[in-house]
Amino acid sequence: MGAEGWTFGDFPGASAQGEHGEARLYELYLRAAPDATTRVTVPVLWDRERKTIVSNESAEIIRMFNSAFDALTGNDRDLYPEPLRAGIDALNDRVYERVNNGVYRAGFATSQEAYEEAFDALFSELDALDERLAGQRYLMGSALTEADVRLFTTLARFDAVYVGHFKCNKRRIADYANLSGYLRDLFQAAGFGETVDLAHIKTHYYWSHTTINPTRVIPKGPKLDFSAPHGRQGLG
Repeated sequence: MGAEGWTFGDFPGASAQGEHGEARLYELYLRAAPDATTRVTVPVLWDRERKTIVSNESAEIIRMFNSAFDALTGNDRDLYPEPLRAGIDALNDRVYERVNNGVYRAGFATSQEAYEEAFDALFSELDALDERLAGQRYLMGSALTEADVRLFTTLARFDAVYVGHFKCNKRRIADYANLSGYLRDLFQAAGFGETVDLAHIKTHYYWSHTTINPTRVIPKGPKLDFSAPHGRQGLG
């Protein structure tokens, strides 16, 4: 069952209905374009004034949130500063291919060769990121950037879902000296931890992918403590 199969009220604590009383996300897609045949995916940025979908591409939405709404929010913090853009783009490309999408390439592989190729690339990149974070607090140095936001979502889900469900089990994030502290550092920052609901995350993955988990049994563990001290305040 993909995003089109869930109702808005399927997850405890979530809104029971969409913006206009919809029970399912595909209804918003059809409201935006009645003849739409596209696949229903999340996230979705919805324009309440024009009653249409602005974007359903996470990379685009992140860039929009960085500056498009500054006049409304009064928050002009720049997570994509001009001097760092080339480095952010290069890192984003590599992390997306090997980590963000790499876990899916491993999890949905239908051959041993494809699985091992994705698996090896994933952990090679995680090893490199752990080394990169040994002497600096964030991916681009001392300042939080878009690159950190994009990596956070995968790291937050990794031990709870990807290790078991997607067979990415060479190491947990908890086993990495620097990545584990970095994850806790981000989780404890404003705007990060409050967006993470591991019960929702586990339910979605273990229920949605019936080809991988046909029984839809949801594991009780692991026990994760993202609120533990991270000790990274002194890094430049």
